[in-house]
Amino acid sequence: MRNTTRAITAAVIVAIAPRLLLAADAPAATPPAPAVPGLSDLLTSWGLTTSGEFAASYYHSNGYPGSTWRGFDQDHDSLQLDEAGLQVGYQPKSGIGGFVDVITGTDAQILNENESVKKGGFSSDAGYVDVRQAYLQYATGPLTIIAGKYVTMAGAEVINPSQNTNFSRSLLFWELEPLDHTGIRATYAVTDTVSVSVGVNNGWNYTDLSESGSKTGEFNATWTPNKIVSVAVTGYFGKDNVLFDGQELSLVDIVGTYNVTSALTLILNADFKQTSGNGDAGDDLTTHINGFAGYANYAISDAFRVSVRGEYVSYLNAGHAIEGTVTLGYTPVKNFEVRAELRYDKLSDGLVNSGAFYVRANAGAEDEIDANNNTEFALQGVYKFSLP
Repeated sequence: MRNTTRAITAAVIVAIAPRLLLAADAPAATPPAPAVPGLSDLLTSWGLTTSGEFAASYYHSNGYPGSTWRGFDQDHDSLQLDEAGLQVGYQPKSGIGGFVDVITGTDAQILNENESVKKGGFSSDAGYVDVRQAYLQYATGPLTIIAGKYVTMAGAEVINPSQNTNFSRSLLFWELEPLDHTGIRATYAVTDTVSVSVGVNNGWNYTDLSESGSKTGEFNATWTPNKIVSVAVTGYFGKDNVLFDGQELSLVDIVGTYNVTSALTLILNADFKQTSGNGDAGDDLTTHINGFAGYANYAISDAFRVSVRGEYVSYLNAGHAIEGTVTLGYTPVKNFEVRAELRYDKLSDGLVNSGAFYVRANAGAEDEIDANNNTEFALQGVYKFSLP
C-alpha cells in the first residue's frame, strides 16, 4: 500500500513540476500605466471654463458706409481678421470667481477707438488687442455680483461674431446701443422664470473713470416663462460729459424672442434713445432716435440655415434709415460656419439734406460722390470652441 501511495505522489509531482518551474521563471505582470488626464478633465477639476472664437471676412461695398452708419465694416473692399478671442472663467455657483475675455483683430480696434473717447471717426492708431471683459464675481444663492468691465445688456446682437447670425451688425447695435461698461452689476433670480439686474457704470464704452463724467445707472428685467418665449427690458440713464456735452443720455431697449419651432426663431428688438438738455455751450441739443429691428432665423437642415433682418430707424425731425440683410450659413463640420451675406441700406431725403449720406468714391476728396444708399456683399468664416 505504501508503494502505491508513493507511486501516486511521485506521478503528481512529475506532472505539476514543469508548470511550477515555468511559473517561477515567468516575469510578474506589468500593471497598466495610469491614464493621462486630458485638458478638458484638468479644466473641470480646476473649475475653469475656456472658450474662444476666430472670425475672418471679405466684404465688398459699392461705397464707403463709414463709422457714422457701421462700426465693424466701414470700408469699401476689404479682407480682415474680424476677431480672434479667448475667454477663461472661474465662476462657481457660490463664492468668489472671475472672468477674462481678450480679443484681437478689427473688433478690438473698434472697441479701443470707442473706449479712448475720441470724437473723430475710425482711428488707425487704436490698438489691435482689447480686454473686452474682465471682472470679479461673487455668487450666493440667487444673487450674483460682478465688478469690472463687461458687455452691455441691451440689444439682440453682441460684439462676439460667433454669437450673431449675420456678418454685419444692425443700425440699432451701432447707432443706439452701448457696447460695454465699467462698473458694478448685481443680478438676482427672483424666480425660475424672472431675473432682475441693476448696476452703476462709468457711462457708455468708457473704461477710464476720469473721462466718463457722471455715472450711468442700468436696469434689466428678463422673463422666460418657457423655452418658447422670452422678453427682456433694459434701461440706461445718466449724464455724458464727453461725447454729448453734459446732456442726459437715456436708452430703453426691448428684446422679444419667440421660438416658433425647433427650426424657426423670431426676434424683435426695439430701442428708444434720447439726449436731453442744454450742452456745455448752452444750446438745446435734445434728440430722439427710435429704432425697430426684426429677425427670422430658420434652420433649413443640419448644415444650412438662413437669417433675415430688417430694420427702421427714425431720427426725430430729420428723417429715417432702413436696412435689409439676408445671410446664408453653411456648417460643413462641427463648430465651423461659412456665411454669405447681402445687405442694402437706404436713407431718406431728410437725412441726406441734413448732411447724412454714404460716400460712393474718393472719400474726402474734392470730387467726392455722395449717395443715399449702400449695398454690401460679404463672406465670413467663423470657428468657435469651448472646454470642457
